[in-house]
Amino acid sequence: MSGVKLIEVEQDDDGQRIDRWLTKKLPGVPFSLIQKVMRKGQVRVDGGRVKTDTRLKVGQIVRVPPVQHREAGERKLSSTDANYMRSLVIYDDGDIIAINKPSGLATQGGTNVTRHVDGMLEALNNQDGVKPRLVHRLDKDTSGVLLLARSANIARDLGKVFKGRDIQKIYWALVSPAPLMNNGEIRAPIHKAGSSQNEKMVVDVEEGLAATTLFDVMDRAHKQAAFVAFWPRTGRTHQIRVHAEHLGCPIIGDRKYNRREIEHEHEEITLDDQKLHKRLHLHAREITFKHPKSKKITTITADLPKDLNDSWQALGFDPSTKTKPFQDIDFRFGKKEIKKTKAKKKK
Repeated sequence: MSGVKLIEVEQDDDGQRIDRWLTKKLPGVPFSLIQKVMRKGQVRVDGGRVKTDTRLKVGQIVRVPPVQHREAGERKLSSTDANYMRSLVIYDDGDIIAINKPSGLATQGGTNVTRHVDGMLEALNNQDGVKPRLVHRLDKDTSGVLLLARSANIARDLGKVFKGRDIQKIYWALVSPAPLMNNGEIRAPIHKAGSSQNEKMVVDVEEGLAATTLFDVMDRAHKQAAFVAFWPRTGRTHQIRVHAEHLGCPIIGDRKYNRREIEHEHEEITLDDQKLHKRLHLHAREITFKHPKSKKITTITADLPKDLNDSWQALGFDPSTKTKPFQDIDFRFGKKEIKKTKAKKKK
């Protein structure tokens, strides 16, 4: 086939999912089209067919077919969606954009997913008509800070920041019951399990990939619930959700990992006689990193959406708190130095 490319996987791409790798090699091509091409078997690794979640290894040869944008059959972005996308922007310095992604909006397309952030990025095109690029992802049900890059160079540099873990990502969550410790570190390897129809991540010491999450209790509602800040030091799929369940304090509204709510899936979420919104109570609150261009330490914060704000207040928590979590940790950007004190039990 004319236009077919054979590309060798480089060291920087070792371990990356092939579908995400292809988004970098095929700039401007919708993620849904990339998945369609893969399902047809047009993408091969060392001559063999692969799944969209296959992890690449250094030295492998990937066959990349020519992909025409017109094949996507993608709908034209409506003015309503364009305006909606622009309304989500909370930061734009000309190189990096950040949006406050709502719960329920997928980051990228997939099976039966037609409306997603990736498909509305043209609403944020620059004056030259260049569309921004996704830098990382958030789960569909998680709200909060999502970074976009205005150029391939910025996307590449930010990708290295994420891969090198030289970044601080703070998530806010409501969990039930409350943790026994006020703060601590969860080290539990994570592995994918289950069928394709009911796939989920599980803690698996033997086969799981290393995963570390720090947590800091911001406030408590007796033993029933807690407002907790999480800092994932690795970036595994559903990591915070799996680790919260492993800690014995699953996230409220998690219909995938909170066993109590899985059993009562169609019931209202009620805690301490308070009705809470029927959604995952997890929010990407803040992200701090060294700006790849200005070299300044940059912090971007996303306010809680109204539904989570209501839940926080219903349990007596302050959603506007200025208290910073992880004060006992010394994290120095560029030096990857972490010092932490011994975890404290609740009083």
